[in-house]
Amino acid sequence: MAGPHENMEHAEHAQHASHSNKRVALMIAIIALFLAFSETLGKSAQTAGIGYNVEASNLWAFFQAKTIRRTLVETAAQEMKVSVAGQTDEALKAAMNKQIDDWIKTGARYRTEPETREGSVELMARAKEAEHNRDAALEKYHNYEFASAAFQIGIVLCSATVITGMIVLTYLAGGLVVIGLGFMVLGLMGLHIHLF
Repeated sequence: MAGPHENMEHAEHAQHASHSNKRVALMIAIIALFLAFSETLGKSAQTAGIGYNVEASNLWAFFQAKTIRRTLVETAAQEMKVSVAGQTDEALKAAMNKQIDDWIKTGARYRTEPETREGSVELMARAKEAEHNRDAALEKYHNYEFASAAFQIGIVLCSATVITGMIVLTYLAGGLVVIGLGFMVLGLMGLHIHLF
């Protein structure tokens, strides 16, 4: 049987372990909070990236349609220019020249239309901008994913500390929290580190 001195030692040890476990539990709660933020920010960045990708695809499709239309009217104008040379009827020649001018103007409008930003030149610029925004959003998403992974591993290490009593695992978890916060800051600032 254990003596009073040993019982007291066990009680002190249990009290110390309980106090230590409370600190580890608090650390787990804080890491879980950071994890929630990184997951939310990551999902938002991923959704934005998908939206910009759809926008870029739509703009490129519109660009292709404008390019095809422009090519058709320019080809028609060139074909009619050849046909005009062989015409003897002045009224028909005038009507054909008017149609050629209309097609040339339409082709020029299909090429560039700054007021509506729907000419092929403007559509290309808009599509490239959407692609850039998509890439930036996905870079943010990857930063948040790395942060989430660091926080999740930190939670596992803290949980292992409670079971094993190895405090060094808590210090490793703290290091991972710092790394995770670093990736969150990179995501918030729109910066990216190429790890792979």
